[in-house]
Amino acid sequence: MKSSVFQVESMVVPGGTESIVRGGRDLFPLLPEALHGVERIGVLGWGPQGRAQALNLRDSLAGTGIAVSVGLRPGSASAEDARAEGFSEADGTLGDWLEVAGASDLVILLIADAALAANHEQIFGVLKPGATIGLSHGFLLGHLEAIGSAFPDGHPVIAVCPKGMGDSVRRLYVQGETVNGAGINASIAVQADPDGHAWDRALAWSIGLGSPYTFATTLQDEYRSDIVGERAILLGAVHGLVEAMYRHFRIDGADPVTAYERSTEAITGPIARTISTDGLVAVRAASGDVDLFDRAYSAAYQPARDLVAEIYDEVADGTELRSVILAEQRLATRPMTEIGGSPMWSHSAEVHARRGAPGAIDPVTAGLFVATMMAQVDEFATRGHAWSEIVNESVIEAVDSLLPYMHARDVAYMVDNCSRTARLGTRRWGPRFQAAYEQIALPHLDRPADPALLKGFEDNPAHDALAAAAKLRPSVDISV
Repeated sequence: MKSSVFQVESMVVPGGTESIVRGGRDLFPLLPEALHGVERIGVLGWGPQGRAQALNLRDSLAGTGIAVSVGLRPGSASAEDARAEGFSEADGTLGDWLEVAGASDLVILLIADAALAANHEQIFGVLKPGATIGLSHGFLLGHLEAIGSAFPDGHPVIAVCPKGMGDSVRRLYVQGETVNGAGINASIAVQADPDGHAWDRALAWSIGLGSPYTFATTLQDEYRSDIVGERAILLGAVHGLVEAMYRHFRIDGADPVTAYERSTEAITGPIARTISTDGLVAVRAASGDVDLFDRAYSAAYQPARDLVAEIYDEVADGTELRSVILAEQRLATRPMTEIGGSPMWSHSAEVHARRGAPGAIDPVTAGLFVATMMAQVDEFATRGHAWSEIVNESVIEAVDSLLPYMHARDVAYMVDNCSRTARLGTRRWGPRFQAAYEQIALPHLDRPADPALLKGFEDNPAHDALAAAAKLRPSVDISV
């Protein structure tokens, strides 16, 4: 990472250092300089990320003369909401997606992955000479590689990838108005830099979104870690785990509400908060039964690791990306069915209504969850990802963005209201995790804990990497 405008710092991580840039509203006056000639930013799409990024960039660039426009496909149902947020055809800040793309100096592509795969040639065909192509996900790169294509020559290609869902990007930006920040960390990548200003533009975009700290990755590493993460610890594994644990506790004699509390409520509430504030090792001590935690961790780690590795392989070779595109073709004429119909979710409202003091951490639930999180951490480390990417994609995004939403809404709601790529992946892999917990991990709870696995957990360098990232954590917790 390099910049002629912002201060690049070195963050100490296990085995060396990584380059980062701190964010903050005090840096907003530098954004026009860092954007290097960008006079109009076009945001294509009004999904959760499109809405959040368009609003944040518009607010951050207010008074600079740099316009932010939203481009939507003809007949988009999102147009009315965009108008309600102040974007308008009358002032040129809302329009047809291809017209907005053709008029913009930085075109941020935030339409759905499958739609982008199907329509990227149209978008590329209308770009101004030298316009910068912006992505918040590397899915398109994976698709282009799979079909033997590439981004068009002569265009800078950059990515800014917030490590949280779109609503978190907007909520924390607004909640941080009085504390010089409080947003969501972001990774940035430069795929092409023909004019030499790509890093500055990416940093300006990230800082404009409110990112507390920005770290560098590659577009390939980003889409691999992101797609794997949402199928594993961020969504798929969580869904599989709470379904498995609810059934486990019900079979063991717990009433439905108690089973829900010991499974879903434990993960989205006290386990998430403990990791966010005190780290992963603290969950073991807080579980109340260290021996049971250790046995659960030992029983779950290898099955979870095997699944994460399998997912990674299928993302890396394009299988998972193809499955998304094929599924979108099947679903072209009908909505995706919802998954919130299993018995446990009927008790969500009752559980939420009786919340009071922070709930207890069930040691079995905690052991399985932490084992799965560490399995993803270790797999990413083995695959060569940077530590900032590992802890953000495996830990920080989970406990500071997604799990708070699951706590407020429930896990099933999140699975049914995330991006279509994530929904499809969760449906495919969540049941695999559920089966691994039910058929491999839980039947082995009576076995002694594995000392080598526990030592690997306690001595894992991820704890130091997470502590380094935590120093840059904003002072505002998300309010949902």
